[in-house]
Amino acid sequence: MIYFEAGGPQLELSQEELKQGIQQALEKLGERKKVLVVPPDITRYHSQAGLLTQFAYDYYGAHLTDVLPALGTHAPMSPPEIEKMYGHVPASLFRVHDWRKDVVTLGDVPSDYLESVSEGRVSFSWPAQVNSLLLEGGHDLILSIGQVVPHEVVGMANYNKNIFVGTGGPEGINKSHFMGAAYGMERMMGRADTPVRRVLNYASEHFARDLPIVYVQTVIGRNDAGLLVVRGLFIGDDEACFLKASELSLQVNFQMLDNPLKKVVVYLEPEEFKSTWLGNKSIYRTRMAIADEGELIVLAPALKEFGEDAEIDRLIRKYGYQTTPEILKAVANNRDLEQNLSAAAHLIHGSTEGRFSVTYCPGHISREEIESVNYKYADPEEMMKRYDPGKLKDGYNTMPDGEEIYYISNPALGLWSWKENFK
Repeated sequence: MIYFEAGGPQLELSQEELKQGIQQALEKLGERKKVLVVPPDITRYHSQAGLLTQFAYDYYGAHLTDVLPALGTHAPMSPPEIEKMYGHVPASLFRVHDWRKDVVTLGDVPSDYLESVSEGRVSFSWPAQVNSLLLEGGHDLILSIGQVVPHEVVGMANYNKNIFVGTGGPEGINKSHFMGAAYGMERMMGRADTPVRRVLNYASEHFARDLPIVYVQTVIGRNDAGLLVVRGLFIGDDEACFLKASELSLQVNFQMLDNPLKKVVVYLEPEEFKSTWLGNKSIYRTRMAIADEGELIVLAPALKEFGEDAEIDRLIRKYGYQTTPEILKAVANNRDLEQNLSAAAHLIHGSTEGRFSVTYCPGHISREEIESVNYKYADPEEMMKRYDPGKLKDGYNTMPDGEEIYYISNPALGLWSWKENFK
């Protein structure tokens, strides 16, 4: 059931309209005595989930007892990040999702179902895992808040991914990521109906019906002045609100280009991107737009690590970003990678498959480290001067020396493709 919807490719929802929208939806739900909010972490700062969490807290007051950021495998949020994103929501309400230890399994999606929807790419079963607080916390409402946007693992981000991956455990996260990688990112990104999504939907329908989840979904775009604006807000307790948000997101966040791009420059905001685990969105989201033998330059002033989790960081350093066949072979021959399929999937996602080059300009990682994982290195200060984010505009730019580039100020907000690569 949809409790509130407002959206359009030219719509700009104000903070007051967002507040009125969530209040209208919550009023329809009736009185609730114990509420859990599951928003994204700081890597989705622009989703407006922080603001919507504040509005939910203002509405429920003391009845909102817990806030569990959907970290997935990300590092826990710091106190300054919590304050920046969630404002006046008391820090005492925040819980940390321990994806390795604090999870329960609601049920298992059978292997024959995964084999069918993946067209034979995988044949394992999949556990529907969630943080134990969702099952054992005694809440009569779970508000899952987040942004719908094209995504490399599941096709379109959010909806039940926020629950089963954002608060999931090692096996569920690993297998879902690997399934998407094995099926093929180009066949997934920008699509609401994908093999991974079907598995998540199976889990919702068979194992999570008793969880009182209501989804609060935003769609974010840029206006003519280049400013981020909210194009849509959809609130409901089933797939309908997600599908409406996905349809709008494709209109707002998907840039379909007439010709492939020879040179792309992507900027990674320091507060959002500190690892290649996240920063490789610059690769995921642009790979369908980049020409053969093209170049991707990644300006990453805050980059300090590869994986946000110590073990994943070790695996990235050990194996590097290789082609899909090479990573699949490494999975088959190495137990440490076989036991961490999300890392294997990430290595596939971060590969160019030998088709184009990636040059990282990192603030806190050495040339030797960057080159050891099979990327090129360029001096960050020099490249930030040449490609000054403060002077470039999103889209096509002509540099003073005549060089033509395509600039992206935040890869997390969209998906780019040459029209021949998306059919």
